[in-house]
Amino acid sequence: MNGGGSRARRLTRRLAAQRGASRQLHIRHPEAGTQLRADRFTTAARLRWLHTASTRIGTTLDLERTARELAEFSVPRLADGAAVDLLESVLMGEEGERVTGAAVPLTRAIAVKALDSLSGLEPAPVGEVVDHSRRRETLLTVHCLRNGRPVLVSRMTDEDYGRVAPTDSAADAMRRQGVHSYMAVPLIARGVLLGSADFVRAGGSPPFNRADVELAGQLAAIAAVFMDNARLYGREREHVVSLQRSLLPRATPHTPGLRVRSHYAPATDAHGVGGDWYDVVALPGGRTALVVGDVTGHGLPAAATMGRLRTVARTLMTLDIAPDRVLARLDLATRDLEDDQVATCLCAVYDPADHSYTLASAGHPPPLLVDGDGAPHFLDVPVGAPLGAGVIPYDPLRLCVPEGGRLVLYTDGLIKTRTDDVDVQLAGLRATVGAMSPGRLGEGGLLATLRKDDARFDEAVLQVAEACALPDDVGLRVWDLPADGNAASTARKLVNEQLARWDLADLADVTELVVSELVGNALRYGGGPGQLRLLRDDRLRVEVSDTGPDLPQIQHADVQDEGGRGLQLINLLCRRWGSCRTADGKVVWAEQNIPG
Repeated sequence: MNGGGSRARRLTRRLAAQRGASRQLHIRHPEAGTQLRADRFTTAARLRWLHTASTRIGTTLDLERTARELAEFSVPRLADGAAVDLLESVLMGEEGERVTGAAVPLTRAIAVKALDSLSGLEPAPVGEVVDHSRRRETLLTVHCLRNGRPVLVSRMTDEDYGRVAPTDSAADAMRRQGVHSYMAVPLIARGVLLGSADFVRAGGSPPFNRADVELAGQLAAIAAVFMDNARLYGREREHVVSLQRSLLPRATPHTPGLRVRSHYAPATDAHGVGGDWYDVVALPGGRTALVVGDVTGHGLPAAATMGRLRTVARTLMTLDIAPDRVLARLDLATRDLEDDQVATCLCAVYDPADHSYTLASAGHPPPLLVDGDGAPHFLDVPVGAPLGAGVIPYDPLRLCVPEGGRLVLYTDGLIKTRTDDVDVQLAGLRATVGAMSPGRLGEGGLLATLRKDDARFDEAVLQVAEACALPDDVGLRVWDLPADGNAASTARKLVNEQLARWDLADLADVTELVVSELVGNALRYGGGPGQLRLLRDDRLRVEVSDTGPDLPQIQHADVQDEGGRGLQLINLLCRRWGSCRTADGKVVWAEQNIPG
């Protein structure tokens, strides 16, 4: 009987203890709602909590946001306060540090999260470099970073506050707030140290123990992998964007009578960066070529193709200033590429002599013209096949624009959304441009305005060209020359009179010789001269057009030859000279430096 009674009493006490433990398991933390604290987790609950962490942390490939998610997920279930510091090298996209136990790497405060009751703490301000120099040997975070191992202070003494807080003021704040327990765990992924995470408990919360350190280490390991993925992703994106930018023009050439502003905006996603490009090319006679293109696909292959196409297009523009023929030749070059990619392209040539544009399109979105009154409308440029499709020729559009008119060229990344069709996108672009001031438009305001509520998932190029009057120090004259034998003398007279008006009479002798040779070649080989163009800018440029198809070349003249030395003289007397084809034939030009 006594034995049975003892067993009954033991059974009763066991059941009571289980009921007490069951009641204790559901105790609510004052600021944790219905969530269980980590110190009351069962093994299964810990696994579920860590699984939840893998879905709540690393929601994006943003390094700093992942650090914030780690701090926010830790409070209040693991700690009353949390702070995440990352290595400066990691934030710069470089590799982390190998744990060597030697030097302490430079870190920066990235995320801080604490209960409202701990608002008086003074952690390192987010975004600032954390200075470990004052307590380099005693600071516990330094030991965590240096050794790559967690640090635990279950019950903090008065001396421990100085070993935990980075400053004396922060240590005093921890005392006032009742912080009594601290732990720090390293953030290590793939054997590389990325930073550290600090945790504190205060007030009535139980102190940290070894189980909490183990749990925090597992949480930090999960977060560190996501952070390392974000770091690698950011580095890849930076490399692609750097390559993309290096293949784009670094400076805009001087363009008489045309004010050009070009903008490039990379995509937020590294896979959205690739083949958008633009170019501004100075052509003979003060003309300017504007080129905007978009290679299909993304990533490094598209960026590489873009670089090759831009180089080819720039070369072709110096040989032929007719946009439709440039696109036809560019189509042939695209078909020769080994990667079988296609691209859209829009080419426009502006002539300040008559304020005219000549445009041609290879499958590109239509340009937008804003007249002097600010009313925008799309230009009906005939749309040819994309480059590489093998469907040519291309039809040009020529139009004159008023002074102050702005031509807007862009790639589809500026307007493209995941839901709207093309007509809605274009209508939104026109409405936005119509409501935008000229200054805001030229500064690239479209890049921000059109993507205010929806992150850009594709890169975009924007180019705004405004027709303006020639500056006072720039002069441009164009004359029609007679087709008879008096063309050379007429050209010399016109040039002499104009140089005298421009106070450039010192250049008259050389310019006379150049004009005589250019007009003579036009009479001899080009079916007669067409126009004489004289441009005074930073240099003096002379240009003669004709209808001949053959471009001139310097001949090797022997001593006894009577001719063949004209271009040799021009080559010796001028800074440079050249020729290029036009829609009606060709132009031959020469350029001299202006003294002073």
